[in-house]
Amino acid sequence: MCRWLAYSGAPVHLDEVLFKTDHSLIDQSLQASETSTTTNGDGFGIGWYGTRDVPGVYKDIRPAWNDANLQALAAQIESSMFLAHVRATTGSPVQRTNCHPFNHRKWLFVHNGLINGYERLHRDLSFAISPDLFPLIQGSTDSELMFLLALSFGMDGDVKAGVARMAGFVEHIAKSHEIDNAVQMTLGISDGESLYAIRYSTEGKSRSLFYSASRDATMEIAPEAGRFSRNARAIVSEPLDDLEAEWVAVPEASFLTITSGQISCESFEPIAP
Repeated sequence: MCRWLAYSGAPVHLDEVLFKTDHSLIDQSLQASETSTTTNGDGFGIGWYGTRDVPGVYKDIRPAWNDANLQALAAQIESSMFLAHVRATTGSPVQRTNCHPFNHRKWLFVHNGLINGYERLHRDLSFAISPDLFPLIQGSTDSELMFLLALSFGMDGDVKAGVARMAGFVEHIAKSHEIDNAVQMTLGISDGESLYAIRYSTEGKSRSLFYSASRDATMEIAPEAGRFSRNARAIVSEPLDDLEAEWVAVPEASFLTITSGQISCESFEPIAP
């Protein structure tokens, strides 16, 4: 399975979080600890917000630990909100269009998990994508389809409802094909103003997800940065350091929102069609 992180706070150089922490995302791409898939070398991506209306995105199929361009860019790019992802494929090809984050207009979207039986569900799920969004399909992953389905079901106006309708629709289609445990997901989503995270699985045994409890916790992940604001927060697939007490596990079936350092956590339940 994949690993991802999201950051919100005062602008910092991306490499302070991606490379310079004790258990950074780049380290996790080589040796993750909170998952059965320890190596995540099937591509990577970063998405960040700057002064433009849409985020910048850089993705490649090489392992994150072996991309000199990533390290050079991360040392120069400053951002107050960014998402990063290292990929371990669940069967789809290793190609740039299958790397996260997926983006459309202001949105960034990363996913850890899978749609069970996706090869059987792919056709029915694709037909539910809004006609104006359908031409945006570039890759072959279930993750990209989940993103476009969530947008089709109203994520642009209500993130929680759009994702809930997406998950409910996937479970509905899976049931019609007699496929169990349809959805496994931790999602990271951003519109440039807020970070959103969802931890949910049909079987109730979701992949790991944590958030930093305070500014102090966020500072510990990159002590050399020295510029974290009081509202700095991070969401991660697994803690970036050994101070586990500073990280809060996102409860099963939860929807997390971080806006200007304020964190809210609500229950999450799919909405059936």
